[in-house]
Parts: sequence; structure tokens; C-alpha cells
Amino acid sequence: MTILVIFCLGIANFALHRAVLESSHPAFGRLPRAKRVRGGRITLATEFLVLVAAMMLAANGWGTVGWIYGLYFLLNLLAAWLILTGRV
Repeated sequence: MTILVIFCLGIANFALHRAVLESSHPAFGRLPRAKRVRGGRITLATEFLVLVAAMMLAANGWGTVGWIYGLYFLLNLLAAWLILTGRV
């Protein structure tokens, strides 16, 4: 069950991450295009590695990793909300 919850939160994290990368936030506009493209790939790959690590730890009996990943998701959600609504 924990693995399924982590997986669903991971999918939501990818959606939030992609939305932030595609936003027209001024901080991203200042970066050269090459860095934006490569940076997006690197950060999405890092997001994937975090998701895989959390799922593997949960599969090996580390039940608290579900709570930790849930907190990670909430922080990502807050950051995405701040960026996408223009509050930052």
C-alpha cells in the first residue's frame, strides 16, 4: 500500500514539476535556453531517482519513508503553488 501511495504522489510531483518548468516565471526567463532544456531534463531525472529510491526503501520495509515522501510532496506542492500563482 505504501508503494502505491508513493507512486501516486510521485506522478503528482512529476506533473507539478513539469508545470513549473513550463511556466513563464521570470526566474526561468533569465536562464539561457540551453540551460533551461538541460536543467529540465536533469531535474526531472533527479525527481525520478528520488521516486525510485523511496519506492525501493518502502519495498524493503522502511514504512516511514512513505511519510517522508508525503512531506516532500507537500513541500513541492507549496513551492509549485507559490511559483505558479506568482507569489514568488
